Amino acid sequence: MRQAGQSGPTGTAGEDYTRRLQQLSGARWKQVLDVQAPYRWNLRRLRLGRTLDVGSGLGRNLVNLGAGAVGVDHNPTSVEHTRAMGLEAYTTEEFFTSPHATPDAFDALLAAHLLEHMPAGQAHEVISSYLPFVRSAGRVVFITPQERGYRSDASHVRFVGFAEAAESCRELGLTVVRQYSFPFPRAFGRLFTYNEFITVARVP
Repeated sequence: MRQAGQSGPTGTAGEDYTRRLQQLSGARWKQVLDVQAPYRWNLRRLRLGRTLDVGSGLGRNLVNLGAGAVGVDHNPTSVEHTRAMGLEAYTTEEFFTSPHATPDAFDALLAAHLLEHMPAGQAHEVISSYLPFVRSAGRVVFITPQERGYRSDASHVRFVGFAEAAESCRELGLTVVRQYSFPFPRAFGRLFTYNEFITVARVP
């Protein structure tokens, strides 16, 4: 399987990318204001059940997904950081030989800020390789940045809005259940870096 986000010098596979994420998440103003609070709430209200977090990064979402959640990321430094937080995470190679890589092991798959790091074909290949581990009628959630957020990261290679995410779902054989903008209405996406497209789909 091809690795996610390794296209070019601004890819996401190296230790430098992990350090960048750590610096961004550790900014003092983010700690004081607890800017993650609405995003934690959004994940929890989806009630995803046991979730496979693909492209789990530093574990920011994994920590809020509840009991039994498992993260997988192609960046070994990020996986090491996530494990140091007491969370369960694997590199891509490790996951496919882990006891979690069994059919129907998860209720949901989360791919947050992953699709925009890959060309469409590669994204399809990556997501489809994990779908067998999600039970029938389980859910898949795609979270991608809107315009301002997309421009904020040089490792982004493809803008994935509602239409692009829905097309990915169709290609993967998923049924779109809901799409919405969060935390603010869609119009804020050109101004607010952290406004996101949320696509919720169902596995056949």
